[in-house]
Amino acid sequence: IILIRPRRVCLVLPMSASSSSPSASASASGADASASGPTPVPASFRRCEQWVEKSMASPVVRFLREKLAEAGCSVEPHPERAPFFHVRHCDQSVAGGFVPTEGVVVCHNHLTSKEEVEHALAHELIHAYDHCRAKNLDWTDCKHHACSEVRAAALSGDCSWKQELLRGRMGLSAQFRSCVRRRAVLSCELNPNCGSTVGARRAVDAVFEKCIADTDPFDRLP
Repeated sequence: IILIRPRRVCLVLPMSASSSSPSASASASGADASASGPTPVPASFRRCEQWVEKSMASPVVRFLREKLAEAGCSVEPHPERAPFFHVRHCDQSVAGGFVPTEGVVVCHNHLTSKEEVEHALAHELIHAYDHCRAKNLDWTDCKHHACSEVRAAALSGDCSWKQELLRGRMGLSAQFRSCVRRRAVLSCELNPNCGSTVGARRAVDAVFEKCIADTDPFDRLP
């Protein structure tokens, strides 16, 4: 899960979740069929598709794709499997999400720049990597989810100095760790299995030190 603006997040949905993730009202084709014909494809959809395509060359996104392939979970296009990356219109105020049975969903109506798309892709690919490497990872377990959120916030660049400055947060001691903790809690709040804000905070606190120190597949924090 990623937070790119206040309360705008990406969702990690368990395998039991509906395939129409995350509350997507448009498929990757960009339009829903209706009695009067297909809905026109909005410019934001095409623009986001272009940003996703260009972001594949981003050093961090490319590195994570390569590491997923090395781990046996390639996300590269293949004629015998469905695409891993999906651009959709999302009804919820979310930027996108990771769905184990589908891949990464990017919500065109909540992303406004290529840089935001790159951060979202990197964040969700870390969730995908965690799902690949930990065969017993249970997204309905709040602590499991919290650990992946801590790692994603720390490793995706989402808590870089620049990103925090854009949010109006600067000059605070231990800002990076504070950002990672804050954004992991915000993401876990959306998981009903965490119970509440208190439950999300407790789960993050319980795994924070262990999971922020786990930089796999990077050698160190990017």
